[in-house]
Amino acid sequence: MRGFLTGLGIVILLLAGAFWYFSDPDIPRATLEARYATPPSEFIMLPDGARAHVRDQGNKSGPVLVLVHGSNASLFTWEPWVKRLGHSYRIVTMDLQGHGLTGAVPNHDYSQEGMVKFVDEVVTKLGIPRFALGGNSMGGGVAARYAEEHPDKVSALILVDAGGEPVGQGDHVPLVFKIARTPVLDKILLYITPRSLVKEGLNDAIVHKSIITDKMIDQYWEFARMEGSRAANGERFQLPFTNDVKEHIGDIKAPTLILWGAEDHLIPVSAAHAFHTDIPGSKLIIYPATGHIPMEEVPDQSAADVRAFLSGTEK
Repeated sequence: MRGFLTGLGIVILLLAGAFWYFSDPDIPRATLEARYATPPSEFIMLPDGARAHVRDQGNKSGPVLVLVHGSNASLFTWEPWVKRLGHSYRIVTMDLQGHGLTGAVPNHDYSQEGMVKFVDEVVTKLGIPRFALGGNSMGGGVAARYAEEHPDKVSALILVDAGGEPVGQGDHVPLVFKIARTPVLDKILLYITPRSLVKEGLNDAIVHKSIITDKMIDQYWEFARMEGSRAANGERFQLPFTNDVKEHIGDIKAPTLILWGAEDHLIPVSAAHAFHTDIPGSKLIIYPATGHIPMEEVPDQSAADVRAFLSGTEK
C-alpha cells in the first residue's frame, strides 16, 4: 500500500509539474492595452457595462463603413482596408465581446444575437444612424444578421468569407477549434494555449503565407490570453449553432457584395454561392489562390472591389 501511495504521489507530482511547465499565464489587460491601444484606439462604455475597444478613423466627413472581425481575430484584421479606403471613408472597427481588447463582458452574452446587439450599441453610442456594414467569418454572420434586423440602418452589406450558411465546415478546421468545441477537453484551453496552436490555425486559414509573421502570431496569442478572454471564448464555443441568418436571409434589403477566397479551408466557397443565391441582386467575387481573410491576403484587390461597389451604391 505504501508503495502504491508513493507511486501515486510521484505521478501526481509529475502531472502537476507538466501542467505548470506547459501552462500559459493570463496577460493583464493593462499590459495589452499599453502595447496595442495606441491612437486611434478608444474605449467606450456600453449600456450593459461592456467596455468596447473601438477605432473610429479615416475621413470623418466621408460615408461610414463599419467592419466586424471573425472568430479569435480582432479589429486589427481590417487595418489593410483602413489604409487603402480611409481617405474616402470613415471606418469604424471594434473588438467584439470576448475578443481583442474588449475581452470578457459582464453579461456573458457571446452569442451571435448578443454580438448583433453589441454592434448596434457601438454605432448608436458613436451617433451613426446609417452606414455600410462588412464582416468576415463569424463577423460576416453577425453583419448579415444585423442587416436582417436593422434594414433601415444598413446602406450596403459586404460579406467576406462569412458564416451563416449551413453548408458544413471546411476541410482544415484548426485543432484549437476542435478542442474548444469538445466538452471537458475544452477546459484545457483555460490554462494551456500553446503558441503553436495559434500558428497552426493561421496556417490553416491563410493561403498567402508571407503575411504570417511572428508579430501576427504573437498578437493573436496574446489577445487569446488576456485575463478573462479564455473563459469567455470557452463559453462562446459551447453555444449551440444558430441558423438565424439562413432563416431570415430574405429580410436583407441592402445591396450586397460577397467576397471569398477560392481556397478557404474554414468556410468552403460553396457558402459564397449559397449567399449569392439567397440574396437577390448580390455581387460575388472569388479570389483565386486566396484563403479565409482576403482583406489581409489580397488587400489591394479586395479594397478596390469594395471601393467600386460602394461607389455604385452611393449614386
